[in-house]
Amino acid sequence: MTGISKKGEFEVGDIEERIGRLKRMIAESDKIVFFGGAGVSTESGIPDFRSVDGLYNQKYKYPPETIISHSFYRRYPEEFFRFYKDKMIFTEARPNAAHQKLAELEKEGKLKAVITQNIDGLHQMAGSQKVIELHGSIHRNYCEKCHKFYDLQYIVQSEGMPVCSCGGTIKPDVVLYEEALKEDDMEQAVRLISDADLLIIGGTSLVVYPAAGLIRYFRGRHLVVINMSPTQTDSRADLLIPEKIGKVLAAV
Repeated sequence: MTGISKKGEFEVGDIEERIGRLKRMIAESDKIVFFGGAGVSTESGIPDFRSVDGLYNQKYKYPPETIISHSFYRRYPEEFFRFYKDKMIFTEARPNAAHQKLAELEKEGKLKAVITQNIDGLHQMAGSQKVIELHGSIHRNYCEKCHKFYDLQYIVQSEGMPVCSCGGTIKPDVVLYEEALKEDDMEQAVRLISDADLLIIGGTSLVVYPAAGLIRYFRGRHLVVINMSPTQTDSRADLLIPEKIGKVLAAV
């Protein structure tokens, strides 16, 4: 098979050729949408979930999937916040080449939106304006009693469970397991993906639904998947690049 080594890995030359094809696709496209996941932020020092060193493969008193569920949050809020502040907030993280290139493409008028499953806010920090955060953001926090807004710094500095001045619990505006995604965000994502001529999927395993199901709405010219491991959409893709998303976009 051309471009594959005996170990089944893509050769450097083959990756370069694929990046060249991606450059041409971007040049030909005016309605680009990027759909990304945890792999977009790993090059910023934020661990993903399902890789060998990912969050789900680390050992805790409770499985991470259980801790970041709605029912666990209600039942054990202090345990939830201990995990949340320790393993899901990375205040020192900064945008990497992937975030920066996407912001650049938006400024050029080519990229219409970033649809992300991440909650870290790095796309906005890089300068992206149109960002749909399907799973919410660590930077938005609201009192469940009076709905007063609190920033990330307040959550980080709070001892144990963050409490509002009114006595209510402050909940991060992130979508936990057992919670539904915001209908408006889903509708916007469907509309954008349906209207795109180029959809770039990067840094996501595409196993988390309903977000992963959005891909089926794409009817455009080119579907590109940039991911270190196989995804369920690979067979539909016009171009596969098995490389780190930041490294690929930095070369575009």
